Amino acid sequence: MPYWSVEEAEEYLPRLRYLVEVISRAARIVEHAPGNGHGKTGRPGEPPPRAPGARPDLESGPPGIDAQAALTELHDKGIVVRDPGRGLVDFPARHPGGREVLLCWQLGEDELAWWHLPEDGFAGRRPLPLPPEL
Repeated sequence: MPYWSVEEAEEYLPRLRYLVEVISRAARIVEHAPGNGHGKTGRPGEPPPRAPGARPDLESGPPGIDAQAALTELHDKGIVVRDPGRGLVDFPARHPGGREVLLCWQLGEDELAWWHLPEDGFAGRRPLPLPPEL
């Protein structure tokens, strides 16, 4: 599994935002699709709600890539999609002391500003920078 530095993750953020918007939109379409009476359903012809922070100019879906291709690219780079609908992802990283940490970002956040220990999850998010000691 590749490890990301904060700087590398920040540099990838524009591409990440694009891919996560594609994935998030697809997840919302599936979640709100009319069904057979089981689970959540949407009303026929009603568009799915936009994820918080999603760009309105991509509402019809960005051209050139589908959700599967976006998921594959993120997987190949070692980025973990935690919640497709919310657009929540983690970048595996190493603390300077050697411990694994996760750099955490979600759709709607302007910058990479959070990290957490793998066992703490989203509820344990702490602001960057990483502390000198863990």
